[in-house]
Amino acid sequence: MSLGRRDFMGASVGATLIGGGMFASVVNAQVGQAPAKDETVTTLDPADWASVRAQFKLSPEFVHISNFFLASNPKPVRDAMARHRQAFDENPYTYLEDNMFAKPEDMVWRKVCAAAAEYTGGRAEDIALTTSTTQGLAMIYNGLKLRPDQEILTTHHEWYTHDEAMRLAVVKWGGSIRRIDLYEGPEDVSVDAIVARIEAAIKPSTRILAMTWVHSGTGVRLPLKDIGALVTRLNRDRAEADQIIYVIDGVHGFGCSEAQVASLGCDFFSAGTHKWILGPHGTGLVWAREGQWAQITPTIPTIMAAEPSNAWRQQRDPQGETQAAWVSPGGFLAFENQWGVIEAFEFAKKIGRKRIADRVAELNGQLKEGLAKLPNVHLHTPRSAEFSAGIVCCDVKGWTPKDVVAKLKAQKIIASATPYRHSTVRFSAGIINTPEDIEKTLKVMRTFA
Repeated sequence: MSLGRRDFMGASVGATLIGGGMFASVVNAQVGQAPAKDETVTTLDPADWASVRAQFKLSPEFVHISNFFLASNPKPVRDAMARHRQAFDENPYTYLEDNMFAKPEDMVWRKVCAAAAEYTGGRAEDIALTTSTTQGLAMIYNGLKLRPDQEILTTHHEWYTHDEAMRLAVVKWGGSIRRIDLYEGPEDVSVDAIVARIEAAIKPSTRILAMTWVHSGTGVRLPLKDIGALVTRLNRDRAEADQIIYVIDGVHGFGCSEAQVASLGCDFFSAGTHKWILGPHGTGLVWAREGQWAQITPTIPTIMAAEPSNAWRQQRDPQGETQAAWVSPGGFLAFENQWGVIEAFEFAKKIGRKRIADRVAELNGQLKEGLAKLPNVHLHTPRSAEFSAGIVCCDVKGWTPKDVVAKLKAQKIIASATPYRHSTVRFSAGIINTPEDIEKTLKVMRTFA
């Protein structure tokens, strides 16, 4: 029996609804003629990096070495978005009704959650869909209300939107924020040193520990599992209402590191899927450890869960614990983008997460080794792949970061200057790059005197 829009949210989230065709095309058979094919690329050979690079429409005029920022989408993702967009243009009501509201097994957002769950190593019901890392962090901190005597412990290395999400939540709900340094330079970065600094800083009043997987201002990657083990140990002696909640801004490790999110030991993990996952713009997710969604009060009404809308119709408050779907922001989104995330995860799966992580480490390692040989360049990023990922930051003596970036751009190399209090030159090599790209970049960097 087909469910009407008013009754669209009757079944629970779960990958079991999806069956074996999770990554198959989700375009409804009612859709008319498919959009014109993108003939600029050939079939993907995931074992061939040249074939992988050919899936992108990046301008060949430039060396694109700012891959941390916003993804150029590979062909399978572009094709998926085009199919969905054409279907919406041809029959917007029916296409949305059939794929969002009519039957639980046809709800494409469930398939997005299932694809994300496979990648994170978690469950579909652990995933809330968002539009960005920023939105996800805001949903977390606004949903976790502190007591006046409790605090968030975080660092001076956080990006603006992570820091601001915490600040705004504390302004609204109370509590306080305390920030620490985890290192002064790359030579200070080690598992023992970072864990020791965090342990020394944690107080009985610390309720939330807020960290970032890969710092976009230095390129430092934190040992999240070791920090998680510390939190687990400290929580053994804490009352339930005082347990430390471990929150991660994970966007710059998500898609370029081999580790699965569910293995990191955190409670909440927010990441956009439009950076290293190479998904459509305006897409992201929050993963939470089983049982942790119950601590969240949703911020924005959802259209992806039954109980909140049923409660509204029955003029009562929602019953039961908060679920991930309750936290997924509602409203009509750019569904062609959200649904195209399925193909982004499939693209990564075909290439292989280890192969992607190894390639990112190889290229950025080549860049770090070359920069380290230049006497006027100071690296802020550890040379060890254990403590870095896909971002490399440095200073050039006698040059401002903006001037370095401008000179690189004049030589057709796209780098960036970090917009932190202490700005640095930032590079970010991804799977679209080659060793030749790195050498071209180093050739220009050698010209700075």
